[in-house]
Amino acid sequence: MNYVIIGGGTAAVGCVEGIRALDREGNITLLAAEPYPVYGRPLISYLLEGKTTEEKMLRYREPSWYEENAVTLLHRRAVGVDSGARTVALDDGSALPYDRLCIATGSRPFVPPMDGMDTVANQTSFMTLDDAKHLEEMLGAGKDKKVLIIGAGLIGLKCAEGILERCASLDIVDLAGRILPNVMLPEPAGIIQAHLESKGIRFHLSDSVARFTPDTATLKSGEVLPFDVLVVAVGVRPNTELATQAGCSVERGIRVDSHSATDVEGIWAAGDCALSHDISTDTDHILAILPNAYFQGETAGRNMAGGDASFTQAIPMNASGFCGLHMITAGSYEGDTYLSREDGSYKLLVTRDDRLAGFILLGEVDRAGIYTALIREETPLSSIDFALIREKPQLMAFTRAERAKKLGGVKTW
Repeated sequence: MNYVIIGGGTAAVGCVEGIRALDREGNITLLAAEPYPVYGRPLISYLLEGKTTEEKMLRYREPSWYEENAVTLLHRRAVGVDSGARTVALDDGSALPYDRLCIATGSRPFVPPMDGMDTVANQTSFMTLDDAKHLEEMLGAGKDKKVLIIGAGLIGLKCAEGILERCASLDIVDLAGRILPNVMLPEPAGIIQAHLESKGIRFHLSDSVARFTPDTATLKSGEVLPFDVLVVAVGVRPNTELATQAGCSVERGIRVDSHSATDVEGIWAAGDCALSHDISTDTDHILAILPNAYFQGETAGRNMAGGDASFTQAIPMNASGFCGLHMITAGSYEGDTYLSREDGSYKLLVTRDDRLAGFILLGEVDRAGIYTALIREETPLSSIDFALIREKPQLMAFTRAERAKKLGGVKTW
C-alpha cells in the first residue's frame, strides 16, 4: 500500500501514527513544504520571548520518529492531485503515485489589500518558524524598534507577548470593537485588554489602516502611527486548492465525514484545511486547534489503513496566556450562564439542555480538563454533582463508576 500525506504538521503526524497503528508495512511518503521536521507552531512566540529554543521546538517528535515509523520525508511542495490517475504532482516536475491520500495542507495567512502596504520593507506574517526568524532579524539586538501589529486575535496577541520586551513601543490595530473577537465575550476580552495595556501595549480598536507609507500607518480615524516593523496577523485561509483540483467538495474548508474521508474515493483530509463537526453548536466549520488536527489526522490514518475509526468529539478550544494571565475557553456561549468573579479570576460556565455547552476561564484554570471532558462527552449534568463541579472541578463530583473510568480503571474509594 502506498500512502501519501500532503503536509508536515500536527495532522500529518496523527495520520502517520494512525496508519502505523494498523499497518506496519505500507509505504508512507510525507510531503512537507517547510524545510523542517514537524514542530510546535504555537511555540514561535515563546521562541522570540526566549522561553524556548529552536532545538526544543523541533522535538515535537524525536528526530528518530520518521525512521521509526518508516516515513519517507520529502521537503517538496505538492502542486497538483489527479484523483483519477491517483498521482500527486510535485514542484520539481515529478509525480508520486498513491493508493490512499491524506490532504493535511493547513492554512496560510490572510493579508487584506491595504493601500501602500507594498512600500513597507520590514513586514511579516506570524504563522511559521521562518516568520519568527524574520521578525527576530528585523527587531535586531536592541530594543529601539517601534512595532505595529494588524490584528488583535490570538496570533496577533501571542506575537505581541513574544516581542513586548524586545521593542520600544507596540501598537495593535483591529477593525473589531474588542480583542479576541472570535473566541471571547466582551467582558473577559476587556479584562485581558486591560492587563495587556498595563504592560505597555496600545490598542486601536474599531479602526483600520487607510494607507501606509514605508514607516507610518494612517488609520481611518485619522490617527498616524509610526513604526519600524509591521506584523500582519489579520487571520488565515485554509489551503483547499489541491482538494478542489482533486474533485473533493470544498466549502469554507474541505468537507469530510466523521471518518475524515472526503467524497472522493481514496482521499481523506485533516487539520486546519478541513471542516469539523462542532458538537457544541451542531455546526460544521474550521476548528484550527492542535488537538483537533491530531485527532482528525489519526482518524484518517486508521481508516486509510483499513480500520473503522471516527472522531465525533470536536469542539472549539483555546488554552493560552498573555503576559502571565492564563486563559482557557471551550465550546459555545449560548445558553444559561453561571458567572463567578473572585480573586482576579473570571469563570463563565454555559449550560444548555442538561449539558455543559461551553466555558471561559481567566486566571484560575486548574482542572479545566474536567469541564472540557463534560462538553466532549456530552455528560448529562443531572448525572453528576454539577453544583460541586461548578464551584471547583473535581472527580469527586462523579459517580464511583465514572471516576474509575476517568482514572483508567483505577479503583476509587
